Amino acid sequence: METTELIDLLSRGEDSRQQFKADMTNADALAAEIVAFCNTAGGRIFIGVNDDSTVRGLSGADVARLNQLIANAASQVVRPAVNPLTENVPHPNGTVMVVSIPEGVNKPYMDKNGTIWVKNGSDKRRATSREELQRLFQQAGLVHADETPVAGLSAGDVDMSYFEGFFEQQFGEPLAQHNQPLPQLLNNMNLMNQGLLNVAGSLLFARAPQYALPAFIVKAVAFVGTQIEDERYIDSRDITGKLADVFQQTLGFIIANTRAAQGEQGFNSPGLPEIPRIVWEELVANALVHRDYFISAPVRVLVFADRVEIISPGHLPNNLTIENIKAGNSNMRNPILASFAAKLLPYRGLGSGLLRVLRAWPQVELIDDRGGNLFKAIVQRPNAPGAAG
Repeated sequence: METTELIDLLSRGEDSRQQFKADMTNADALAAEIVAFCNTAGGRIFIGVNDDSTVRGLSGADVARLNQLIANAASQVVRPAVNPLTENVPHPNGTVMVVSIPEGVNKPYMDKNGTIWVKNGSDKRRATSREELQRLFQQAGLVHADETPVAGLSAGDVDMSYFEGFFEQQFGEPLAQHNQPLPQLLNNMNLMNQGLLNVAGSLLFARAPQYALPAFIVKAVAFVGTQIEDERYIDSRDITGKLADVFQQTLGFIIANTRAAQGEQGFNSPGLPEIPRIVWEELVANALVHRDYFISAPVRVLVFADRVEIISPGHLPNNLTIENIKAGNSNMRNPILASFAAKLLPYRGLGSGLLRVLRAWPQVELIDDRGGNLFKAIVQRPNAPGAAG
């Protein structure tokens, strides 16, 4: 790092990715800072810099002492151990040590006391809520939301006619000829554990999963104009039921509330959809299968005069980026749901869905909102009379 780059970075002040420290002498305090960066999005600690961005500077003896402190903290106090990189950057007021800490791949990280720290703006805080801790374990691949048992739902809540039809189609024999008790079969299929249907089993096969999982629905609204603040709407619906039913009803809602262009067809013909159906199939399936089920919030579908927004709880998992997924990369946040979705929905689970969307309709903006912890697909509708709100 050159001095000019250092001065530019310091002029921006502290934020979630950079922290200023005049000096550090305590390994535990340093470890807490390192843990917070590892558990969030990574960042840099600038040592020798005051809170107001002015440079205090470090002596040669300070640099030697800090290198030893950082090595001890990162290897002995941070768990699991990490390997931050240090760089000594010259400044007119003295040397500044820049400690670079990448986002961790073995979350959650903690200090020697078992405290899990995360970034909170430019500061840090303890991670204490159950959902937050679950997401950290989820990012490490140690737990998946779709395998979580659902209180109140057991094998007796399975829609048997639907499950029997699925079973016979997949395994080529009637369920009645299968000699295992239903709870054992559901356990073997990873749809049940601890005597309860898990989230995947409930969403896929329970008669009415919304009673036990009321947040895991789709809230759909079709507005007259182009702003969500507009109180005028054409249609509004809470879409509930089994995942396959929610998929079909959501698809129907979008198609019913977007135009069908007549083109050169006759006046009485049904017309062609303004946007290819595959766009909605892929985006809705992705929203239902890949959303974060540790977040108690619905998928939202908002139809405006000029666009359609499909908003899923949870930003992209781990180190996935918009560029990654456009290149066909994927990450199984909900592996049980994904494996069954390939049999129940037009979902292939190979990371190719968004590629098909963009080929069929390039006017799609994908937004990974890490601050708001959501993922949004904005599909621009073609211009038509009356599209302005």
